[in-house]
Amino acid sequence: MPLYEHVFLARQDVSAQQVEQLVEQYKGLIEGSGGSVGKVENWGLRSLAYRIKKNRKAHYTLMNIEAPHAAVAEMERQMGLNEDILRHMTFRVEELEEEPSAMMQKRDRDDRRGGGRGDRGDRPGGGGRGPRRNDEE
Repeated sequence: MPLYEHVFLARQDVSAQQVEQLVEQYKGLIEGSGGSVGKVENWGLRSLAYRIKKNRKAHYTLMNIEAPHAAVAEMERQMGLNEDILRHMTFRVEELEEEPSAMMQKRDRDDRRGGGRGDRGDRPGGGGRGPRRNDEE
């Protein structure tokens, strides 16, 4: 059976629970057609490069699918009709990767670093933009 990686973007104003319901809905569709869904990764709410249907952010989700082409085509058709799905893309792959995707590895690396944006406590001088001027004299 063909193997696919499928990524879809859900609107920013849907909740994480609603995204999970969408995943379960499409998972049921694939399994009902004789396929199976392996790994499902929720990449969270991320900024978009440009606005899509007035949305600046979207919930990203990756699904690893092993199913006949007809099942994947039907899932894509239904995603196209769903107003909560902004974009979707399916890639046919030779083998499915079981370890975390690059997006999840990046998130883990960022979490281990222990800081977010603007955390410059490890830089000498507090991370300013250059030498300070002494305007007192």
